[in-house]
Amino acid sequence: MFVRPMKETDLDAVADIENACFSDPWSRKSFEDSLKEQAAHLLVIEAESAAKDSEFGFRTAPVIGYCCLYQTLDEGEIVNVAIGPKFRQKGYGAVMVRALMHLGLSLGVERFFLEVRAGNSAGKRLYESLGFEICGMRKGFYSNPREDAVLMMWQREDVCQ
Repeated sequence: MFVRPMKETDLDAVADIENACFSDPWSRKSFEDSLKEQAAHLLVIEAESAAKDSEFGFRTAPVIGYCCLYQTLDEGEIVNVAIGPKFRQKGYGAVMVRALMHLGLSLGVERFFLEVRAGNSAGKRLYESLGFEICGMRKGFYSNPREDAVLMMWQREDVCQ
């Protein structure tokens, strides 16, 4: 597997994954706009097995997931973490989020925040395994269906010392 910055050529695959994973998905244009924002950092993860690209005659690995970080000074908000349904529960999400956090830390992020649906047990387990802790709730945050969000945070240990 290979994690790299998202490119404009990834947008169709990213939009397909977004639509498969979320009941209230971002549009392709939202991702396109985010690619242009200086404070936004978007990554994709490619599958280990490559597919033959007949048009160009070389092998390319398909995008199977993506994640996004918005940075404000020393804080980062992780949004839209998604792995295509066929590739879940294989550790790809953890690899991808770790890479995003590593990127954020290299850019000066000291703490990361994210929201996850209260009913998303797999997501909460993933974030807890990466050291995130629950720090609050947002009542009725999600729509379609309406659901509370669990607010989670990860902070470098030496920030408050």
